[in-house]
Amino acid sequence: MSIDSVELLRQKLLAHRYVADRGLSMALHLALTLHRPILIEGEAGVGKTEVAKVLAEILDAPLIRLQCYEGIDVNQAVYEWNYARQMLHIRAAEHGEEGNENLARQVFGPEFLIKRPLLQAIDSTDGQAPVLLIDEIDRADEEFEAFLLELLSDYQVTIPELGTMKAAIPPVVVLTSNRTREIHDALKRRCLYYWIEYPSLEKELAIIVARLPEAPAQLARQVCAAVQMLRGLDLQKVPGIAETLDWTAALHSLGQMQLDEGLARETLCAILKMQEDIEAVGPRLSELVARARIA
Repeated sequence: MSIDSVELLRQKLLAHRYVADRGLSMALHLALTLHRPILIEGEAGVGKTEVAKVLAEILDAPLIRLQCYEGIDVNQAVYEWNYARQMLHIRAAEHGEEGNENLARQVFGPEFLIKRPLLQAIDSTDGQAPVLLIDEIDRADEEFEAFLLELLSDYQVTIPELGTMKAAIPPVVVLTSNRTREIHDALKRRCLYYWIEYPSLEKELAIIVARLPEAPAQLARQVCAAVQMLRGLDLQKVPGIAETLDWTAALHSLGQMQLDEGLARETLCAILKMQEDIEAVGPRLSELVARARIA
């Protein structure tokens, strides 16, 4: 699918319930137009992962997700050989007349290859470029980034036994990072870049309206105001947009039309995920709710 302008892309994002400002829309439009990966950084819960999911919906493309973690390597991310099947083939061939050299070529053929997300993304066979989400790259070891450099620059992967496999149609690549560590310059140079801030009250309200249109307008605005104030406190884990949506949905499910101190206190589990934060907010909750109700 061709998206001809930044504004059209922004409208399509909104139609799929993702509220994006012009800056993010521009960065995504350039990534699609120039066939460049994009690295999106920001605090947890601001909507980085959702960008890739919504892009896949807009483009009507498959979403391939690689969730990064400490210790991830080429076997989990790119490919590995089906050793069990190779051994069965070798044993079956022991009674035949195949030479060892020919047998070696057989067992390291494509039919014995297990494709992991990165290889799946560049080996699309249906003519449709997928959206490749490399999620939370900052959780992976720095050494893992070296595996990505060839992919991100040339959309190809080199397998020693088979040679270089290059994408016929480059995938749309979205990398996300919570910035728990700095990403290496070599990887950043291969990507476009965008930082997603915590939203303003009006933008966060627009997100709730888009995602939870059934929620009462008064409740949605008061929850947004309360969350904005929570983010100004010295919390160990600041609530993101995902928590705002969870809190709104929780209160709406309980029949609330506006923010109420009693139920707000009982549903803090939806917005705060550290006991220390719940204890810190408790004494201030009455004032916080009162201020949110007049915001």
